[in-house]
Amino acid sequence: MPTISDEEIRKIIMPLMLSGAKMLDKHCPKCGSPLFEKDGRVFCPVCEHRRKQIAGEMKGVEERLMEKLTQLANSMPDDLDELEKHLRVMGLIIDLLERYRSLEGGE
Repeated sequence: MPTISDEEIRKIIMPLMLSGAKMLDKHCPKCGSPLFEKDGRVFCPVCEHRRKQIAGEMKGVEERLMEKLTQLANSMPDDLDELEKHLRVMGLIIDLLERYRSLEGGE
């Protein structure tokens, strides 16, 4: 079970407490953080923050893969052997994009 770092306490939990969220006497089964309630919603602020960070990192990878795919699509070689290599790499990039998108959609 991942533990909460001092940095996460300072950056995530303390501001949440100051915003009026209510810290509950229950803890997250994944990370051990206290659960919070705000606007009728009970949540783990640490797991939520970590998910957002991962999603942001994945979005960056997806954007770089799309840029590379566009570059390759815009520079198709005339030589058939080179074209075959080009298309193979494009296929691999498309497979990676599909995997990233499936990871993004579920846990």
